[in-house]
Amino acid sequence: MQALSREELQALVKEAGAPAYRADQILHWLYRQRVGGWDGMRNVPKSLREHLAERLVFYPLTLVRVQGSRDTTRKFLWRLADGSFVESVLIPANPALYGERSDRRTLCVSTQVGCAYGCKFCASGLLGWKRNLTPDEIVEQVLSVERWYAQQADREGADGSGLRAVDNLVIMGMGEPLANYAHLMKALALLNAPWGGGIGARKITVSTSGLVPQIRQLADQPLGVQLAISLHGATDEVRGKIMPVNRKYPLKELLAACEYYVSRKGRMITLEYILIEGVNDALSEVPKLALLARRLHAKVNLIPYNPVEGLAWRRPAEAHCEAFLEGLLQRRVTATLRREKGCDIDAACGQLRLRMEQERSAV
Repeated sequence: MQALSREELQALVKEAGAPAYRADQILHWLYRQRVGGWDGMRNVPKSLREHLAERLVFYPLTLVRVQGSRDTTRKFLWRLADGSFVESVLIPANPALYGERSDRRTLCVSTQVGCAYGCKFCASGLLGWKRNLTPDEIVEQVLSVERWYAQQADREGADGSGLRAVDNLVIMGMGEPLANYAHLMKALALLNAPWGGGIGARKITVSTSGLVPQIRQLADQPLGVQLAISLHGATDEVRGKIMPVNRKYPLKELLAACEYYVSRKGRMITLEYILIEGVNDALSEVPKLALLARRLHAKVNLIPYNPVEGLAWRRPAEAHCEAFLEGLLQRRVTATLRREKGCDIDAACGQLRLRMEQERSAV
């Protein structure tokens, strides 16, 4: 149901002999009031709801666990209909200048159960790849988080009806988004549509470990989303040690695809660079990374590594991360260093799912 377009729903409403405006009523209940089933759509005739319920199925996610961070980051573990687990993370913007609570929030969503790309530092692929998420399951992560957020507001005495929790969307959760390209693009079209999620394309960022053909495909489709590259190494030698995808799509091919994307979209790309002690954090890597960033007119987002149980990688000292950042800034690269958002709640991709699967197997 959540992955149905307006035109598809209108056709089903017409088939039921109901006026076209009923489709918009249903979409309002789904995306604005965030109801999770037909019974909550109070101004839609019962006969129409029953007719559609025979043809359309809701795909609700079951909330298994919420972890709350001291910085108000929230991590959600969802159980899917087949018993699989995926994660979403709601991240607040930094507090405003005078300390009031942030009014902007970014949701990081997953696109696959597990991951097949085997980045050496990542928890998502430790249990292997199971399957792609459907468009419904991608969309429902957003709706479920907003439903949860409204319920929290109600409990605090505020009116949660119609309250938006998600201002920005990043497709950086579990899985390789561009390996689930068709389902992802259908979900993003629904989340971007004014009658749907209503999230502007400029507020949606798709991340990839470097799938070159799909980057070019993304450049040619009409939805103008932002692109982030999980780079994590400025040379083939360094990147190849921690990212197997680099063997299939080395930096020469990846950079050419990124240049094509920029030429088609006119958008600045973000290069994500996780700083891992003793692997890619040497200050001698700064000039190489700066060269790539200037070639692409890209900005660099430095991310100190979030330790994962069972993996030996470590994060560099804070002072070293700051020195790495300063080196990029001195070379006229637009760069930021991510300050803590959820390190105390296992916020790196796949950690909470991994913990849950380990607990379940131990029973």
